[in-house]
Amino acid sequence: MSRRQRTDRMDLRQQLAADASPIGSWVSLGSPAAAEIVGALEFDFVVVDTEHTPLSIESVEDLVRAVDASGQTDTVVRVPENDETEIKRALDLGAAGVMAPQVETEAEAEELVAATRYPPEGIRGIAGSRANGYGKDIGPYFEAANDEVAVLPQVETATGLTNVAEVAAVDGVDALFVGPADLSADLGCFGEYDAPEFVNAVDRVLDAGDHAGIPVGTLATSPDQISMWDEWGMDFLIAGTDIGYLREGAAAAKECYESLQSEE
Repeated sequence: MSRRQRTDRMDLRQQLAADASPIGSWVSLGSPAAAEIVGALEFDFVVVDTEHTPLSIESVEDLVRAVDASGQTDTVVRVPENDETEIKRALDLGAAGVMAPQVETEAEAEELVAATRYPPEGIRGIAGSRANGYGKDIGPYFEAANDEVAVLPQVETATGLTNVAEVAAVDGVDALFVGPADLSADLGCFGEYDAPEFVNAVDRVLDAGDHAGIPVGTLATSPDQISMWDEWGMDFLIAGTDIGYLREGAAAAKECYESLQSEE
């Protein structure tokens, strides 16, 4: 099998089930080097974003390979939409899980899970692929994949919030993921994470996760947000993005040099 055989740590789906507070990173730039760097830092998982990026399926494959090179980190592909073909292609690359945007109803959550499962539990097509050693390990992979693939629907609209309890209760959903930017925008308070309507919305998602016995996570783009979300009760976090790391590191270096020059 292409995916790592590990005996020393749990894979992402196991960590989510064990409430082990996995920490993730986010890659959007399409740089295998950036993906390999965060993988080598032993994040528990890395999300490869294909919703808001121009990444091709070939680029995603390179990123999954780069993360896999660490031997310690799983890859989740955020597909551009809740589409069975997009999900199948991501999993065939060897991704350990999929995240789908704007999952708003129980039926959509059921469709998401079905797309990640081989028959008879689901509708995922079968073929030789990177995930199964290009066919060499297709039998063992087929037997194991339904139990190993993590499924993370995103809650990021008012409609999704209305149905969040039903989405959380769908068998095969491993975690809920709050999309804070989209959710706050849909509620009319973009970026205002202390707005009462947003606070109530996040609390409602957390309650739904608690009731269903699954974790809830989100994206933190700064150390302050990491602290905020952790104090709020998030069960796991994606702690930063490759774009953010680059911008913040470059800005800090520039500011440091310019401050030294101003003192001369």
